[in-house]
Amino acid sequence: MAGRSAVLFLLDDTYRTGSERPLMLHRVLGEPLLRWLTHSLTQAGVDRFFLICTPALLEQARDCFPADPELTAVSDESPADRLHVFLSTSPDDERDVLVVTGPVIYAPLHRRPGAERAAACMVDRLALMAALDETSPIGHFLRRAGEPTTCEDGFFSVTAAEDLPAIGKLLTRERLLSLIRTGAEIWDPDNTYVAPGVEVGAGTSLLPGTVLQGRTSVGRGCVIGPNTRIIDSAVGDHCTVEQSRVDGAQLGDCVQVGPFANLRPGTVMEARSKAGAFVELKNTSVGTDTKIPHLSYLGDAAVGTGANVGCGTVTANFDRAEKHYTVIEDNAFLGCNSTLVAPVNVGRGAYVAAGSVITEDVPPQALAISRAREQLKKDWALKNKLPEP
Repeated sequence: MAGRSAVLFLLDDTYRTGSERPLMLHRVLGEPLLRWLTHSLTQAGVDRFFLICTPALLEQARDCFPADPELTAVSDESPADRLHVFLSTSPDDERDVLVVTGPVIYAPLHRRPGAERAAACMVDRLALMAALDETSPIGHFLRRAGEPTTCEDGFFSVTAAEDLPAIGKLLTRERLLSLIRTGAEIWDPDNTYVAPGVEVGAGTSLLPGTVLQGRTSVGRGCVIGPNTRIIDSAVGDHCTVEQSRVDGAQLGDCVQVGPFANLRPGTVMEARSKAGAFVELKNTSVGTDTKIPHLSYLGDAAVGTGANVGCGTVTANFDRAEKHYTVIEDNAFLGCNSTLVAPVNVGRGAYVAAGSVITEDVPPQALAISRAREQLKKDWALKNKLPEP
């Protein structure tokens, strides 16, 4: 696509559609159409945007633009002067500018012959600057001088909310094809969903039921899925996330998650750590080579390197009034069904016996046992005349 600059009009078309929000702010796969458009244009080489919209929509619209491109956003009724400045600072060799005047999407990998005109056009930059100095409406100039775009150029019109299911399929296929071109492996394109702006490294496999959303990045050589949702998270290289939910977390290289794990916001897992089956972490850091194999909850905690967290371990971090913090230092070993009543510290290399409830700090290299002593009553079943099994 020619041109590095784009001028976008976000029109309030709710009076026509009867919807509560403009079409370009309707969501497809959890993301506004405007974000899909700006991401695809950025991928095509656009690095300067000029946005014109009503004041009520300005902040919501700003959130739909990638962080890197230059953005000038105005909401006043006479944006001509600022648009003139924007155009005058374009690269000298830029002849054409893309102008979007209505709801459209851009899917260049799905170009197909067709004469249907989209609400976007390519306009000579110098001619547009000259038109801004005239008194005639800018819309009149665009209708007269703009070079219309069609689906043959990769632009598709969105005329009503009823179009969104079909648009969603097209956008999903477009997004997955672009990832395949950069080295990702998609097992089932009909059952995999990747939002605009999500980064996926080469050699990574996305299995059926994978959903990647928000500000998410997945490194190289990972296996994600099946049936996994990752939101606003960073996943390192060579990780495995199987049948799990990861939200607001950071995973280092070679981390294993799942199946059926739930990583909540504030979770940080260092290299080669593991959160296995039915493990839930919240606001917790997990050190390098630390294993939490299964059936545990750690909230508001810091776990050092090389630690082992036995099955059924729980941090009791909430007393109904405040959250309290737990520290588990390097190489500590927590036996199965340990309960750590925060605030509490388990020292470096310390051991906690299975079934213990820990309410006081455990010194380094110590063994903490906190459970009732086992009692044996011989022949108790016979004395109580209970039937043999």
